[in-house]
Amino acid sequence: QVQLVESGGGLVQAGGSLRLSCAATGSIFSINNMGWYRQAPGKQRELVADITSGSGGTIRYSESAKGRFTISRDNAKNTVDLQMNSLKPEDTAVYYCAALIMTTLSTRNGYWGQGTQVTVSS
Repeated sequence: QVQLVESGGGLVQAGGSLRLSCAATGSIFSINNMGWYRQAPGKQRELVADITSGSGGTIRYSESAKGRFTISRDNAKNTVDLQMNSLKPEDTAVYYCAALIMTTLSTRNGYWGQGTQVTVSS
């Protein structure tokens, strides 16, 4: 059973920083993409940042995340982190870790974490 376990959300003032962490556990053969999405009340879930596998993996950021957020990945530990700086009230959302995980050589599925709340006060 594969699980994505998130930590690091909370309440912070505008301009502050938070670091989110996500660990993939279970029967894992390999992990392709890992990333972070968020969903604000009344809005659709959207990509924040993701990173492909391999050393020097390709990174994508949403326009709102560019220059403020940094995604990093530890392939040996099956973890992905999101460092969020210069936070704004509009960053308030539930943040979800996501990953494409191969549990066998021929089986790949997408997985979501349970979500962690980030609240930025003005």
